[in-house]
Amino acid sequence: MTIRVLIVDDQEMVRDALRAVIGRRDDFSVVGAAADGEQAVALARDLTPDVVVMDVRMPGMTGVEATRQILTAWPHPGPPPRILVLTTFDLDEYVHAALRAGASGFLLKNSPPAQLAQAIRVVADGEAMLAPSVTHRLIGAFTALPAGLVPGAPRPPAGRNRLLDTLTARELEVLVLVARGRSNRRIADDLGLTQATVKSRVNRILTRLGLDNRVQAALLAHEAGLLSAGPQADPHQ
Repeated sequence: MTIRVLIVDDQEMVRDALRAVIGRRDDFSVVGAAADGEQAVALARDLTPDVVVMDVRMPGMTGVEATRQILTAWPHPGPPPRILVLTTFDLDEYVHAALRAGASGFLLKNSPPAQLAQAIRVVADGEAMLAPSVTHRLIGAFTALPAGLVPGAPRPPAGRNRLLDTLTARELEVLVLVARGRSNRRIADDLGLTQATVKSRVNRILTRLGLDNRVQAALLAHEAGLLSAGPQADPHQ
């Protein structure tokens, strides 16, 4: 299956470089490129890509606001694209806000081409592109953000925590492992399940909790106190 990619960056040189790196892969197709957030929203709606590779800091509408608009006002019957945020700094507060707004992960701009390609594949498959070594650091930064940093993207309402009661014991186990940065493969190995079963349960968890992606699930698990005990994420995973 070809993954259709939209590139967003305010620097033409960066857009051209990304187009060259992504376009040379047989399983990718670059369907368009935008120079700012407004163009990103318009092109995403017109071209319906599978993944948007989104810069964060841009003049005018930032990547944060573009992410929010793409994901919350999707005009088509199918699901909106997955959004992979690009940043220069791994602790950029705007990246944290974009993840809270529904982005599926983030990657540094100086990452090797092979890592960028893998990140696009990962988010296209519905997983989050977050290294386990930074998962807890990101969650900690999320909880410290002012609620009004991103208009229209408030922290998950307290009532959502009550929805955790609708999850089965096994689904709670899966949720905790997702929050600790485990991939579907690692979760399957840890719990003795198939990867297909894990993927199905993760999707069911997100649906029941009214969440968009694994990053938001990790944040909710943290806020609910589910990570207060037990083994932590393996930083070498």
